[in-house]
Amino acid sequence: MREKVQSFGRFLSGMVIPNVGAFIAWGLITAMFIATGWTPNEKLAALVDPMLKYLLPLLIGYTGGRMVGGQRGAVVGSIASIGVIIGADIPMFLGVMIMGPLGGYLIKQFDNLVQGKIKAGFEMLVDTFSAGIIGGILAIISFLLINPLCVALTNGMAAGVDFFVKAGLLPLAQIFIEPAKVLFLNNAINHGILTPLGIEQAGKVGKSIFFMLEANPGPGLGLLLAYCIAGKGSAKSSAPGAIIIHFLGGIHEIYFPFVMMNPILFLAVIAGGITGSFVEGIMGAGLVAPAAPGSIIAFLLMTPRGGFFSTIVGVTCAAAVSFALSFVLLKATAKDEDNLDEAKDKVKAMKAGKAGKTAPALRKVNISKIVFACDAGMGSSAMGATVLSKKLREAGLDIQVLHSSIEDIPRDVQIVVTHHELMERVKKVVPNAQLVTITNFMAAPEYDELVNQLGGLASAI
Repeated sequence: MREKVQSFGRFLSGMVIPNVGAFIAWGLITAMFIATGWTPNEKLAALVDPMLKYLLPLLIGYTGGRMVGGQRGAVVGSIASIGVIIGADIPMFLGVMIMGPLGGYLIKQFDNLVQGKIKAGFEMLVDTFSAGIIGGILAIISFLLINPLCVALTNGMAAGVDFFVKAGLLPLAQIFIEPAKVLFLNNAINHGILTPLGIEQAGKVGKSIFFMLEANPGPGLGLLLAYCIAGKGSAKSSAPGAIIIHFLGGIHEIYFPFVMMNPILFLAVIAGGITGSFVEGIMGAGLVAPAAPGSIIAFLLMTPRGGFFSTIVGVTCAAAVSFALSFVLLKATAKDEDNLDEAKDKVKAMKAGKAGKTAPALRKVNISKIVFACDAGMGSSAMGATVLSKKLREAGLDIQVLHSSIEDIPRDVQIVVTHHELMERVKKVVPNAQLVTITNFMAAPEYDELVNQLGGLASAI
């Protein structure tokens, strides 16, 4: 079930993550040039509304179509998306998340149906007209039928969210958000659910608290600070480095193993998240665009004029509560916490159903490329690839290490390194690749074991 939820969430967030730069561009322009911005400019502020209503939804529809049907799917998905975009007075992110992939799916099915049946010389004619006809029909359908349904659904969701906000119940969403993050559903929640809601709200009032719910670095910071003081062994020694990567780099995955090694600490990060959201809510905090990655730097860059105090207080309170509760819980469970490596192996055996902590024996082939894969292909995988590349260079091994999302792993890759929580998804994408699973992105013992095995293979070959 977790794998299916991860896959669905990855599909939703996969339409948003490649376009985060566009969201940030819109957020910066909004923060700078609207009437209440840093440097109000009526002429430049005219960019804000068209970008919100047309550019951002169309990019998502294009990406959704491309994910399903390649480049032709991207084109048809964009045509299909324009119907729901044009027919609504609100940014139609929900509609394009439906029509974009639907357009890609239908053109892909058409191509499979006619494959090998087109007479020579007519390929381009069939390709262009099929995309135009299918896309045009979908645009009309989405304009007349899908658009009213999505508008009604969007308004209903907005009303429901508004109820929870006004009732002061939004912070309770952290009961689900923080545990889901640690199970690697962070991108699905943030970019698949909260970002579209945030863009909708920011388009109306210029900022949104939804951008702060998942991305707040406070709970993770408090947890890691507690490990610096009350932790033991390698957990304590690796926590300071993890703080820098998490708080300044915005890679939240770095603190997930620290929670999983002592599951009672879920209470600490949940309490920190609830506190931060509550404080931000009563202080009227909000960001103008997604904070991606979720670092304090991105948080401050996306804070509107006059909002720095509430943003800093929200993050600080979340960190303080998470730290206090983590410290107490670590002291109370100190007898069970020998060191991070042992705990990681227990978690790995429990979660993945396998025991032992050595990397699998490698097949005797000439290894030229390794891929480090994560959910989005940008945060933890980029960091892990950097660490592994450095170790390979120090060992004198000329092996390329790439980072990638799971769905985009090159099919000819020989070795894939990934977090054990994502193992089953990786197996489905590249079943023939040799798989190395880890639990700690910065200091996994599997890195050194893999380098040693690769060095031995290089000598043998």
